Amino acid sequence: MSEHHKKLKIKTPPHAAAGLKGVTAAVSMVNKAMGIPKAFKILSHLNQKDGIDCPGCAWPDPEKRSKLGEFCENGVKAIAEEAMDKKAGAPFFTQYSVDELLQKDDYWLGQQGRLTQPMVIRQGQTHYEPIAWEEAFELLGSSLNALPSPDDAIFYTSGRTSNEAAFLYQLFVRMFGTNNLPDCSNMCHESSGVALGHTLGIGKGSVLMEDFYKAEVILIMGQNPGTNHPRMLTALEKAKKHGAKIVTINPLKEVGLVQFKNPQSPSGMLGKGTHLTDLYLQIRINEDVALLKAIMIKLLEIAEDKPDVLDEHFIETQTIGFQALKEHLSHLDFNTLVERTGLSEKDVLELVRLLANHNKIIACWAMGLTQHVNAVDNIQEVVNLLLLKGSIGKEGAGTCPVRGHSNVQGDRTMGIHERPSKALLDKLASSFGFEPPREAGYNVVEAIEAMYKEKGKVFFALGGNFLPAAPDTHYTAEALRNCSLTVHVSTKLNRSHLVHGKVGLILPTLGRTDRHIQKSGEQFVTVENSMGIVHTSHGMIRPSSKDLMSEPEIVARMAAATLPNSNINWLYLIEDYSRIRELIEKTIAGFEGYNEKLNKNHGFELPNGARKGIFNTHNQKANFTINRTSSIELEQDEFLMMTIRSHDQFNTTIYGMDDRYRGIFNGRKVIFMHPEDMAAKGLKQEDRVTISSRYDGLIRKVEGFKVVSYDIPRGCVATYFPEANPLVPLHLHADRSHTPASKSVKVKIEL
Repeated sequence: MSEHHKKLKIKTPPHAAAGLKGVTAAVSMVNKAMGIPKAFKILSHLNQKDGIDCPGCAWPDPEKRSKLGEFCENGVKAIAEEAMDKKAGAPFFTQYSVDELLQKDDYWLGQQGRLTQPMVIRQGQTHYEPIAWEEAFELLGSSLNALPSPDDAIFYTSGRTSNEAAFLYQLFVRMFGTNNLPDCSNMCHESSGVALGHTLGIGKGSVLMEDFYKAEVILIMGQNPGTNHPRMLTALEKAKKHGAKIVTINPLKEVGLVQFKNPQSPSGMLGKGTHLTDLYLQIRINEDVALLKAIMIKLLEIAEDKPDVLDEHFIETQTIGFQALKEHLSHLDFNTLVERTGLSEKDVLELVRLLANHNKIIACWAMGLTQHVNAVDNIQEVVNLLLLKGSIGKEGAGTCPVRGHSNVQGDRTMGIHERPSKALLDKLASSFGFEPPREAGYNVVEAIEAMYKEKGKVFFALGGNFLPAAPDTHYTAEALRNCSLTVHVSTKLNRSHLVHGKVGLILPTLGRTDRHIQKSGEQFVTVENSMGIVHTSHGMIRPSSKDLMSEPEIVARMAAATLPNSNINWLYLIEDYSRIRELIEKTIAGFEGYNEKLNKNHGFELPNGARKGIFNTHNQKANFTINRTSSIELEQDEFLMMTIRSHDQFNTTIYGMDDRYRGIFNGRKVIFMHPEDMAAKGLKQEDRVTISSRYDGLIRKVEGFKVVSYDIPRGCVATYFPEANPLVPLHLHADRSHTPASKSVKVKIEL
């Protein structure tokens, strides 16, 4: 019996994250995937200055790298997934029809190995079959050129894509004639970019790694770094040793934020480890704005007697909107706000005390803040608090949106954006001699709707697993099937390949670990981490097949096949990736001397005004804002659901069927509930239930989920992503950013 068909087991969650168990799990995974010698070759270079950038997350590397290994358990799992020895070539696709593969779960699909050659499925066929690269590009180019309008094509991008591939991609797409460039940012940190751009003038965080070691208070909001960014725990441990107080604000008690056993220290391997969080506030889902308003009300009260609690000089000289915010808060009731959060007044006042007595404050957040209808308000309210304290533009303080995918921030810097700035379009026009389209393109939500209505006829995905990642799974599947052509550039088989248009193409690509050999010799690529540092990534191993192409080459050959009369010699560019970087240098601000900087130091810091207290907003000031609390009202039999990842998962990649940190083994179709909510519904542990949501006049359902008693606020439930994504309506998304509101879905639960 395979692992994913074993009976669900529920155990008591562990008291600490990482440690010896983490090491054991990582070693077991790589040994199963590739064997120890190959794994050692890769891991010894992972996240080193001349090595491979981990595809697992975008957490930055410290300046001084560990000689024992600069990686985490889930980074090892990511490497094992990408560099596994097993292959899925033509014999595999001959053996299994698409319908048969659709019956397999996502874990099984991911375990079938690296794709080895281009594959195609045509209308009426049941199986994918091999296609030559040249024929694939001819099919792609002719299909794009046959469209009535360039806007009938949609070009999606995953955050794994390198800067070099992303730049070529957006350049080709705009020369083709559209801004339809949705990307994975639309589904995760788009809300952060919108909020930070409006308030601080840059849609990125303002801190560097060194700031964590100088911070007095670190707020972690709506984030689970123990699973999603494990190396962050090492930074938090070091921050604690330097005196920082850590406050976690999150509905679930996540073990990684409670106790961390650093596997690179004796106390981590054999002892108790480090207690990280000083104050843990298990807030109700999406009541962060209410909490922040309550905190600011008390800070303003304290400031009447102790003016230095606020940074009045900073507020007066560098901000706008303080008086309006103060007036707004004066009409709100502290006790009512606290009641909304589900927290005790004692804990809220303890946080107020910490903030009142310190001003070197870092606020970190992830999807727990960005995936709500009022997500932009959530992040703008975080900024309000930091502005009150003057905690922007100084050492040990600032904003820290923690990105998930390893180059999602770099893709946006390279111009992957459906709503590009006028400055970028003007630069493209002057540098490359064409007039780029000026109209906004489709974001992810709009792209799905366009495909569903058959306005989007060709869907091209540069990486990623679009279908499971997107909301409203069944609607999205129909949208993809309505396309005339769907194309996926991938390293491994995933569910999106199986829900294809009338014609489907799979184009196999090199991974981060693979060597890139082009005409001029071996190449490296570059990425940008969560803190705006650009650095290199060098592949180390022989590709699993001679028929793989790098992403830059796939983009270039698609461009050459589609735009034969272009004034750009696409194939010349990919002979030497430094030629692509020369184009980036003359187009994107901050990349002056790109190749020289990389050759000298392997990386460099991009300009960041907010980091230096310079706010490139419309008024050249940091902006206070008036923000909404959550407007969700639950009926008596409704719960508020948030989707989460398991510890055996990265985005839509399922590493295994366990969630060790939450005590779940051999299953993923579970719903975490407060024990008193279970009792009120007459539910028992492991009861099998149907979960439904009711939006847009439709009832959406997922069945066969097992109930698990868990420490979560009353009225709140949690389920795994992407299993519960069919419950998330396409039109339930954040205002202004259009990010799917996967963290606040009203649901009903029935036996």
